[in-house]
Amino acid sequence: MTSEEILARYGPREAMEYDIAVVGAGPAGLATAIRLKQLATEHSKEISVVVLEKGSEPGAHILSGAIMDPRAIDELLPKWKEDGAPLHQLVTADRFLFLSETGARATPAFFLPDCFKNHGNYVISLGNLVKWLAAQAEALGVEIFAGFPAAEVLYDEGGAVKGVATGNLGIGKNGEPTADFQLGMELHAKYTIFAEGSRGSLGRQLIARFKLDAGKDPQSYGIGLKELWEVEPAKAQPGLVIHTAGWPLDAATYGGSFLYHLDHNQVELGFVVGLDYSNPYLSPFEEFQRWKLHPEIRQTLEGAKRLGYGARAITAGGILSLPKTVFPGGAFVGCEAGYLNASRIKGSHGALKTGMLAAEAAFDAIVAGRHHDELSAYPAAFEKSWLHAELDKARNFKQWFKKGRAMATLMTGIEQWLLPKLGFKAPPWTLHRAKADHLYLRPAAECEKIAYPKPDGKITFDRLSSVFVSNTNHAENQPAHLTLKDPSVPVHINLAKFAGPESRYCPAGVYEFVNDGGTERLQINAQNCVHCKTCDIKDPTQNIVWVTPEGGGGPNYVGM
Repeated sequence: MTSEEILARYGPREAMEYDIAVVGAGPAGLATAIRLKQLATEHSKEISVVVLEKGSEPGAHILSGAIMDPRAIDELLPKWKEDGAPLHQLVTADRFLFLSETGARATPAFFLPDCFKNHGNYVISLGNLVKWLAAQAEALGVEIFAGFPAAEVLYDEGGAVKGVATGNLGIGKNGEPTADFQLGMELHAKYTIFAEGSRGSLGRQLIARFKLDAGKDPQSYGIGLKELWEVEPAKAQPGLVIHTAGWPLDAATYGGSFLYHLDHNQVELGFVVGLDYSNPYLSPFEEFQRWKLHPEIRQTLEGAKRLGYGARAITAGGILSLPKTVFPGGAFVGCEAGYLNASRIKGSHGALKTGMLAAEAAFDAIVAGRHHDELSAYPAAFEKSWLHAELDKARNFKQWFKKGRAMATLMTGIEQWLLPKLGFKAPPWTLHRAKADHLYLRPAAECEKIAYPKPDGKITFDRLSSVFVSNTNHAENQPAHLTLKDPSVPVHINLAKFAGPESRYCPAGVYEFVNDGGTERLQINAQNCVHCKTCDIKDPTQNIVWVTPEGGGGPNYVGM
């Protein structure tokens, strides 16, 4: 049954009214909610705020490196140390390595650009921080509904966003309501703030509907893969931060990696690949596993135990790809819009800051009696903020990599090391992107196959065992949330022309080409999905559309 048919049979949906509805309980969404309640208290006003979270609890779907610049949390919650925020481990040392297959060359500290320096920053679990932020928000009176994904944007008669609807529960694989069926509910708000994270499913619809990317560079993404390990005490170096570039990626492919030492003998390590890569045989997951075999990395992992695994898309186009962030009735904050600073490999401080700026604009609008209009004060405040200055300085970072790693290294050094010493706040030139990531994929016949080593089960692993430690789960009897516009495209185009890249770019083994009686077909193992959104971005025909699954489904990350 279609959504319209379900509503015709079971509707209308129950509706709840709020001043502000926030979609997503990540750093940006929670910062929005917290700042709204702070302002309400400061001005003796009543503001009702609700936050919807598709994960089973706040933090369950959060995945990041992460090194956190505390500048924004200092502004949002100045007493965060006294109140027990889980920022414990200060960075003690930075190392940046250029890797060959067996060797490593360190960048001298004097020549390390400021974007790669982390003095005063913290190595953290962003998931743990989000759980703490959720507790702060609830203490201020914010309502958080976990396990309730926003599945539909609602519009008023004038076309402005008036809220969202949660997904229906109890729909079977055949699309028919089961005995456990429950109709979704509507949340109406004067303003709806979208904080879904990178490649949000509703955000994608809003960008298209309101043409928010008109005049902007095409957005650029990466896929970030991460593992959490417990290492031998003798190998633990709390606060040590290592970033690497080079091997195993070729010189034309954007990417890099990290190894961060937390406290309690834990190490988080990860690998990022730009989704504008061209060889369809490349597998970001396998590149990550191969990277761990490098002597500089392997020495830390020998004798250690892997605790967790996850993957997530990263919105990395920067300020030149930033869409218009406001539209009638709503706004984008955090990675939903793309405020990550790819040169610093940091986005959580930008997420917090933009949530605060949006909250301040929304609060003033509500106090003034407005609703469902554009919060123009929000982008205006961003343009005057320290975050804008930071992102403007890094505006060319990703573009240089399309000219090769050597040129990117040289120009990053010039723009982020030399120019600041000469008094420039930002580069006096601008490079633009012309194509979306999925358009860079070349036909398989023009590319070399890549032979990846088999996993050893100790340092390197396969996809299924990795998904297992991500604690991913979806209700078995529900429609696949990975949908195809045309079911014939995967075999007739993707497999025939590009050698079936979805079987390699997915980090969770969701897409699998199987031979069924002499005929190839695409099998979608939706229960494996870790919600990274890579398929929605990299599919060369843009035939795959990621939609929200039933509430609470997906990974349940612990300490990530």
